[in-house]
Amino acid sequence: MPEIALRLQQVSHLFFPGTPNEVRAIDGVDLELVHGSFTVVVGANGSGKSSLLGAIAGSLSRTRGRIFLGEQEVTQWPEHRRAELIGRVFQNPLMGTAADLTVGENLTLAARRGSRRLLRRALGAERKRVIQEQVAKLGMGLEQRLDTPIGLLSGGQRQALTVVMATMVKPTLLLLDEHTAALDPRSAELVVKLTQEVITAGGLTTLMVTHSLAQAVQLGDRILVMHRGKLVYDIPDVRRQRLTEDNLLQFFDQLRWADRLDESAATMLRHGYV
Repeated sequence: MPEIALRLQQVSHLFFPGTPNEVRAIDGVDLELVHGSFTVVVGANGSGKSSLLGAIAGSLSRTRGRIFLGEQEVTQWPEHRRAELIGRVFQNPLMGTAADLTVGENLTLAARRGSRRLLRRALGAERKRVIQEQVAKLGMGLEQRLDTPIGLLSGGQRQALTVVMATMVKPTLLLLDEHTAALDPRSAELVVKLTQEVITAGGLTTLMVTHSLAQAVQLGDRILVMHRGKLVYDIPDVRRQRLTEDNLLQFFDQLRWADRLDESAATMLRHGYV
């Protein structure tokens, strides 16, 4: 049987519970990801995509259900402890790095994930050489800028480094939260290419949230569609099925029609027509 990298059992999360503004962001989600799979989550704004990643990473408190990474249940683990097993890249390039530290210092900290060793002791000549070799593969010339504060880099450069940092210590799970949405088209293209290379080279289990249907069909081998906090479609074997953007749009059209029917039924009930 395939090795399971992530398992969710009836995971739910409410925003503003017990108030008139209560929102069920995640609603009883069951999910298994096999080791080495690349799964993409798509859905309209407010469908629960980013909340799902937050629940897995531990950044959403009071999440119900059970969460397993590999064979370990991490439901009660705080975010910083889960971060030892999870690599995460956010939409905002500023969130994955420490702006006041240099490129080399940020990468060194990423390489020491899960270790208690101090940064000063880790920044040796050999470590710097290894980091230079890794950064050189980006083709951005950043291997010559290891002493530059990372906050001075462009968004595309910073996000490319964040992808490298999130995967330097091979994570059990890589979470990508719309990680190219804030970039210009050229930078987004470069980061997508880097993402593919890093994931393929490491055989990483990946869960990516995106609004880009093109990215979904290009990158994913499985696509999940979220709607109102639920996983409503689970589409496996994306490449074998030769799924297209138009195919995905048809799923969204079906959801929109279902919503309209729901609204019509509610209106009829309110006015006593049924």
